[in-house]
Amino acid sequence: MSEPMAWKPAAFPADPAAARQLREWLDDTSYDLYGIEHDFRGARLANGDFSSAWLIDAVLSGVDLASASFYRADLSGADLTGANLAGADLVRAQLDRAVLRSALLDGADMVNSSLHGVDASRASFRGTRIMGASLFRLDLRGADLTDAVLTHNTFKVIVDDNTVVRGLTGTVFGPVTVVDGEGSREVGGAELEAWLGARGAEVQVIPPRGPARQVHIEGKGPV
Repeated sequence: MSEPMAWKPAAFPADPAAARQLREWLDDTSYDLYGIEHDFRGARLANGDFSSAWLIDAVLSGVDLASASFYRADLSGADLTGANLAGADLVRAQLDRAVLRSALLDGADMVNSSLHGVDASRASFRGTRIMGASLFRLDLRGADLTDAVLTHNTFKVIVDDNTVVRGLTGTVFGPVTVVDGEGSREVGGAELEAWLGARGAEVQVIPPRGPARQVHIEGKGPV
């Protein structure tokens, strides 16, 4: 019985240094891919296994990463603008400070991933599993969360009237920041459930654990 062929990218990065790093790793995958600050634009990396890869501050904008595995990968600060991450495995991935503007994450698995200070405006999360994840200062303005599934996530995100939540289900810890024509305001508890429900979501907002703490809103002081 013949052995399965080793995975190869459909296209290598245009940048010579990134292409060389990727080729060297493919020749010896006994170590984790080291792609810190490399420019992978022009690559087509669908179905690749980049588990535990070091991709801090890497440029992956517009790259085809469909169904690729980034299990436990560190993508902190990576530029994934317009990248195709449909069906990708992002379980336990570190995405703090990453840029996901207009990225496609439909059907991706984001269980226990971390997204702090992430710009995911206009990104698509249709059918995405976001469970046990830490979402803090995640910009979801104009994002599409149709049929996404949330479970016990810290859901301190930024949304607006263009954020699509139709069919969104699950449980979250709020509050969220709602941006509208009158400015921005924090919405949590029953009010957040109502805000989501009015837009076609079925999400339960879980009360915060422990004693209530003061929350400081810029320009307004403690509330």
